[in-house]
Amino acid sequence: MKITPVKGTNDYLPQEMRLRDYLQSKILETYLASGFERISTPIIEDAENLDKSDGGENLNLIFKIMKRGEKLNKALHSGALDQLADLGLRYDLTLPLCRYYANNRNDLPNPFKVIQMDRVYRAEQPQKGRMREFVQCDIDIIGSSSATCEIELIDTTAKALLAIGMKNFRIKINDRRILKDILMAVGFAEDALDSVCITFDKLDKIGVEGVKGELAEKEFDAGVVEAFGKMLERTPFTLDVAREYCGDPTYIDALSGIIDSANQLSEGKYDVYYDKSLVRGQGYYTGTIFEIESVDFGSSVGGGGRYDNLVGKFIGDSVPAVGFSIGFERIFSILSQQEYRIPDGRRKVAVLYDEPQITEAVAFANGLRKEKNLDVCLFIKPKKVGKLINRLEGQGFQGFCFLDEERRIKWFGEE
Repeated sequence: MKITPVKGTNDYLPQEMRLRDYLQSKILETYLASGFERISTPIIEDAENLDKSDGGENLNLIFKIMKRGEKLNKALHSGALDQLADLGLRYDLTLPLCRYYANNRNDLPNPFKVIQMDRVYRAEQPQKGRMREFVQCDIDIIGSSSATCEIELIDTTAKALLAIGMKNFRIKINDRRILKDILMAVGFAEDALDSVCITFDKLDKIGVEGVKGELAEKEFDAGVVEAFGKMLERTPFTLDVAREYCGDPTYIDALSGIIDSANQLSEGKYDVYYDKSLVRGQGYYTGTIFEIESVDFGSSVGGGGRYDNLVGKFIGDSVPAVGFSIGFERIFSILSQQEYRIPDGRRKVAVLYDEPQITEAVAFANGLRKEKNLDVCLFIKPKKVGKLINRLEGQGFQGFCFLDEERRIKWFGEE
C-alpha cells in the first residue's frame, strides 16, 4: 500500500497546521468583524448543477462521481457513457452558494453577506501552484446591485490579507461589460469574445505582439487584429481611454467610483487600479471583476467579481451577487517560504515526567494552562532525554519542564 498522499493533495505536519489554522482564524476573524456570516455547504453537488454553472475551463476539471448500484448498471448497459455520473465534487464555492441561497432565501437577510472557507476540488494536472484539493476563503454579498458591495468586499479582503502579514500586493479591477464593448468596438464579433479573451488575458506574459500573433493563428481578421494591437499600444490605457470605446459611460463611471473609494480606504497600504486585460476565467461573471496580485511573487493570490445571473439559474429570477475569494494555498505557500512566524501566539511547553507521576503531571499541566496561559504537552521521560529535548524546538515548542522539585520552565534560546 502507498504511504504518500494522492497527487495534487497534501499531508500537513503539525507545525504547518498551526500556521494554517492561525491564518484561517485571522481571515475568519476579519470577515466576522466586517459583518459577514459563515455557512457551510456539502463538497458534493448535483452533476447537472455543476455542468450548467458557466464555470469556464473549470467545467473540464470536475471530479465526477459515478452512479451507484442498479442505476450504474443501467447506465453501463445503455452504453451512454455521459450518463454514468450523477454527482460531482465542487470546483469552487460560488455555485454551491447560489444553490444554497436559492434553497434558503426565505430565511436569509437581504442583502446576504456570507462567508465560506472550505475545500474545493479540481482535476488539475498536479504541479507547483496547482492542486487537486485546496482551500478557498470567500466572502459574497447576494441581493444588492450597488457598487458599494464591491468597495466593501475589496476593503474587507485587503484587511484580511494585511491581518495575516501579506505585504506588497495590489488589486487589479475591470468590468466584463467594458471589456466586451472595447473588443466589439475594434471589430471582434460577439460570439468570438470568449476566444479573444483567452488570448487577451495573456497580455502581461506575451506582450502585444504575442497577443496579435496568437489571434492571427486563430484566423481572426487581420485588419481587426491590427486595430486591436494599435489600441493595446496606447499607453497608459486609462479609464478615460476606455471611455472612447465603451458604449455605456455609466460602466466607466461606476468602475472609476469603485477604484477611487477603494484607494481612499487603502490609506496607501495597497493600490487598486484599472487593468484593461483582466479577464478572469469563469464564464458566470457579468460585471465588475477583480484580482489580487502579490508583487513580490508575481502571482495571483485571490480574485472575484459580480455574477448577477447565476442564482437565477436555480430560481428563474435574476438576483444580483458579487464575491471575492482569497486563494489560501498561495498565501500559505508564500508565507511559508518567508518563514513566517505566528505573532504573539500562546507559548508551547513540554512537561517531562516519570510514568508513575501521570496524575501529578496532568494536574501540573492544567495549572500551567490556566495560570500561565500556556499550551502544554506531556511526555513520559525517555532514557535519552537529550534526544527528545533536541527535537522539541523543531516541533514548535518554546520550552520544557521536568516534573521534579524545582519544576522550572527552561526556555529555548535563554541561558
